[in-house]
Amino acid sequence: MGADVPHNKLTYWLLETVREQSIGNASKNITVPSLDDPELLLMGGPDYNDMCVACHLKPGKMKSDMSIGLYPAPPNLSKREDEHGHDHAAGGHSDSEESSKRRFWIIKHGIKASGMPAWGPTHDDQRIWAMVAFLQKLPELTPEQYQILTARDEFNASSHH
Repeated sequence: MGADVPHNKLTYWLLETVREQSIGNASKNITVPSLDDPELLLMGGPDYNDMCVACHLKPGKMKSDMSIGLYPAPPNLSKREDEHGHDHAAGGHSDSEESSKRRFWIIKHGIKASGMPAWGPTHDDQRIWAMVAFLQKLPELTPEQYQILTARDEFNASSHH
């Protein structure tokens, strides 16, 4: 039961496959809005930095105490999907719309027994879509760009918490 001892290969494969198929099934009817609005990046970046970076990392950071201590290990979302080793149990998700649907569902509902919380009870859909929009751009960001896009100003800091 300890998180410091991995599952055997069969158990891991089974859990990953069932999780990926379940998320794919649950997210298939989600309608993805336009995620090209720069305002979404400015809204999603600070939320990612406040809520996600400890586990899912940022440009220039390859590990953290949380990312090392969680099992299964959370994906490094500052890397492209094909580089972070997740989302491949069900054949990969290179389709941008499919990936956006899955990310929205995961952020909103979380994943049981994984350390991934459900942000839906505390964040409306617009804020969750803003995080999805930010995640699309995250692998392209330099550490300096990341710092700029994740900064909260005084007004936003008080209105989002």
